[in-house]
Amino acid sequence: MRMSEQIEDQASGLRRMVNPDPVRVIAVTGGKGGVGKTNIAVNLGVAMAEMGRRVMLLDADLGLANIDVVLGLHAKQNLSHVMNGECSLEEIMVTGPKGLKVIPGASGIQHMAEMSPAEHAGLIHAFSEVANDVDVLLIDTAAGISDLVVSFSRAAQEQIVVVCDEPASITDAYAIIKLLNREHGVSRFRILSNMVKSVQEGRDLYNKMCRVTDQYLDVMLSYMGSIPFDEQLRKAVKSQRPVVDAYPRARVSQAFKNLAKKADNWPVPTGVSGDLQFFVERLIQFSSQYGEI
Repeated sequence: MRMSEQIEDQASGLRRMVNPDPVRVIAVTGGKGGVGKTNIAVNLGVAMAEMGRRVMLLDADLGLANIDVVLGLHAKQNLSHVMNGECSLEEIMVTGPKGLKVIPGASGIQHMAEMSPAEHAGLIHAFSEVANDVDVLLIDTAAGISDLVVSFSRAAQEQIVVVCDEPASITDAYAIIKLLNREHGVSRFRILSNMVKSVQEGRDLYNKMCRVTDQYLDVMLSYMGSIPFDEQLRKAVKSQRPVVDAYPRARVSQAFKNLAKKADNWPVPTGVSGDLQFFVERLIQFSSQYGEI
């Protein structure tokens, strides 16, 4: 290799260290439990990985952290071990279908507000170490509107709010949107209708959300699309496999693949807000504002 090529390679490496490639950080939330957030996060992640994207999925449903179970994976360690300095982030990650990287969640992250500055720095460093190997970070948040759900959602660049055709789902989705908007200044949300019987039902759910938010909030809702109710999804869950992998030709699988293409075309974050470590810094900052989470 010529000297000029070596210098260029070194310069390129330094640029990646200083300005790593942008990472899309997407939080999947919904307020109400049982709306299918975990299945959406898992299948959207696998579908994007199938497209060649390097996807990392963080299980942030800490009370019922179960992504590894849904995928039939066996995690020996989790995020709390990273926070305790026992291992690196790369060491706890387990690999799912199509190369999807899963970060198992644990109750340890609930004490983020109590972490020392050195532990904060360690967590930021842990994520920065893998930043150059990730295109998309998907976050499966817990049900409800707890402080931890809010912290993850507002630290992310994109918020997918999952709704289904139940009054409680609409009410709870509105509650999380209202909280993030009025208390934390989040003004843009993407609505995803789940378990719908028809394309029109999905659009109707979105329109219901718009009617309520247009009346009371200053927010912009974008319709991401819908996921149909499909028995193939139930079968896939029983077999501990994502439906896009177990039944790739099923209607529900095609819907997930279409959503993955849409998400892949969202504007790429620029500047420091696109850095993975910046997301972690924001998460720690927001969590610390609440004290004990």
